[in-house]
Amino acid sequence: MFGIQPVREALRVHGAKVTSLIVQEGSDNPKLASLLKLAESVGVTIAPASRSELDRRTKGGMHQGALAEAPELKLWEIDHLTARLAKTDEAPPLITLLDGVMDPMNFGAVVRSAVALGAGWIVFPEHGAAPLTAATFRASAGAIEHATLFRVPSLLPAMHAIHDAGGTTVLLEGSAEQALESIDLTGIVGLIVGAEDKGARPAVRKAATVKARLPMSGAVQSLNASVAAALAHYEVGRQRRSAK
Repeated sequence: MFGIQPVREALRVHGAKVTSLIVQEGSDNPKLASLLKLAESVGVTIAPASRSELDRRTKGGMHQGALAEAPELKLWEIDHLTARLAKTDEAPPLITLLDGVMDPMNFGAVVRSAVALGAGWIVFPEHGAAPLTAATFRASAGAIEHATLFRVPSLLPAMHAIHDAGGTTVLLEGSAEQALESIDLTGIVGLIVGAEDKGARPAVRKAATVKARLPMSGAVQSLNASVAAALAHYEVGRQRRSAK
């Protein structure tokens, strides 16, 4: 992974398990200096390198002078999701289901808002999802390290598991009759975000409990998938705060 924020979050989560931390030598970036202090505090060895070397290693990526290797992300399967949903001592989870979100930048941005707004359970299919690359890490600003990731053969079993647990699956769809704010989102909720070009697949659309739109009052009547997801995450949180 590369970029100051993704590397920082990896250090926060994994500590000394982060290896091969390489930083740009001679940089006067205060954020990079802060990153070095964090690395030293958790016992990670730092290796200096030139900017050109970092450019080469990241293939021209926006590394901001930091490159590291961290343990692989833990990917859970459907059985773990079912088991977690069965626990009655946890607050009702808000689960984000990504259907056909292929752009790593969008995928990462959705994960970032999900983690920030309390929807850190992310479900995505084995096929038809963005790869978990350095670009995804960077777009999530390292938030993906704090997410619980479920990679499943298909979204349908995950949706059925949510329904069996008494939850609701909500498909964001611009043409839906119901506004998201009119739906009770205080229980277990699975929020479905479809592909920007085609939306959710027919089987997913059919299986969703309800379809909902984000009310638009301006000239633009559609939003980027990650922006729509962030607004929906916020609405769920708003309802839950109001219900307390």
